Amino acid sequence: QVQLVESGGGLVQPGGSLRLSCAASGSIFSYYTMNWYRQAPGKQRDLVASIRSGGSTNYADSVKGRFTISRDNAKNTVYLQMNNLKPEDTAVYYCHAQWINSYWGQGTQVTVSS
Repeated sequence: QVQLVESGGGLVQPGGSLRLSCAASGSIFSYYTMNWYRQAPGKQRDLVASIRSGGSTNYADSVKGRFTISRDNAKNTVYLQMNNLKPEDTAVYYCHAQWINSYWGQGTQVTVSS
């Protein structure tokens, strides 16, 4: 069983930055592919960024060049650095761990508004 706890969401003005963190329980964090998803009101949950156990990354086209996913296996934590935020980035952001099983965090709200 893996528990995921997100933090770092909040209200930010357009053009601003936030860093989301996701702390995972368990001793085999390094085996997991870690993902960040987001879900805006009335929309489906979409994949934003992924980082595999070996460190390779993938991004949704809408966030390429603005968001960076990283992981610290010693701290069992994955991060999402979000720069140049836009109003359309407003959503609940969810951390997701995938290996043999799949686990979700509770989500953290990100609101981009002036």
